[in-house]
Amino acid sequence: MIVDKVKLEARRDKATYSDHWEWWDWVAPDEESMAEALEELTSEFPEMQYWLRKIPEVESNYLSVRFMNGTEPVIFGSLLYAVKNEREDQRKDNQMFFYVDQERLVTLNVDDNTRGIMNTGERAAMLQQCNEARDGMFVLFRAILHYYHVGMDQFEMNLRDLERTMESRNARTLMDQILAARFELLYWSNLFIPYSELMAAAREAYLDELKENRFFQQLQHRIERMERLFKHYEKEIDTLISIDNAISGVRGNEIMKTLTLVTSVFTPATAAGAIWGMNFENLPWIDKTWGVVLVLVLIIISMVGMYVWMMMKGWTGDLLKVKSSQPSVKETEKRGIGKRRQ
Repeated sequence: MIVDKVKLEARRDKATYSDHWEWWDWVAPDEESMAEALEELTSEFPEMQYWLRKIPEVESNYLSVRFMNGTEPVIFGSLLYAVKNEREDQRKDNQMFFYVDQERLVTLNVDDNTRGIMNTGERAAMLQQCNEARDGMFVLFRAILHYYHVGMDQFEMNLRDLERTMESRNARTLMDQILAARFELLYWSNLFIPYSELMAAAREAYLDELKENRFFQQLQHRIERMERLFKHYEKEIDTLISIDNAISGVRGNEIMKTLTLVTSVFTPATAAGAIWGMNFENLPWIDKTWGVVLVLVLIIISMVGMYVWMMMKGWTGDLLKVKSSQPSVKETEKRGIGKRRQ
């Protein structure tokens, strides 16, 4: 899967919702435009100076909760997320900065795709229903979380293909594919961590005010869905790794047992070759024309006798059988379906 940076274009947008709060949606794609935007925002909102000074220094996820005048809660920070569309097998990384107080939501560098989603009829109606800027932040973060679901849908499809491949043919390169899937899941899981931190920060800032907040609860339920998905896929991958390790162990044991069996069967031939290959003159039958035939017959009889003896002991089992006599999972399912139809 290709990973690239989102290409942004400079813009300055401002919208007012329900006559109670404003969304300042600014985009500064380069250092020069970023410096201008920070200067303008500092002049417009002096109380945001601490957050604005932190922006050039932050290159990862960042979140902080403060209380202006000791009482009014403020949440600000940055969010790294991946833009993933249903129509493209490609994801693009983006970093967004945000600041929210009671009356204003300020965002820097929201990607165009997310902005388009927020301008749809559904999201626009939700924003109009928000009475405070924090509710608009919850709606925005819930929209961004949609990319994670799209990424997990694609991940699930690849995981199912991997499971079918493992069932039909357990190749040596399969472990590399399992580890690649594990790192893909780890990528999305690491991007998801700030959402858990955001929920904790929101509870710290707004306390009991969130108990009846519909937008917060919608975001919380979507986050819980993602957490369950991550846990489920982690268990699936761990199971695949355990199965592959078990198959490798069984195969290794079968190989060692087969080599031991072959070595034991050929022991008489090895011993005969060692004895009659010695540089002595008076070895039995060495000067007879029929001596070679006799020695070969004795070697073959000894080898067959060795194999029969081990087979009677039950040491050979089915080691030399290439195909398993056990039905595959698909054959078992087909038989079960046929019985149910009857």
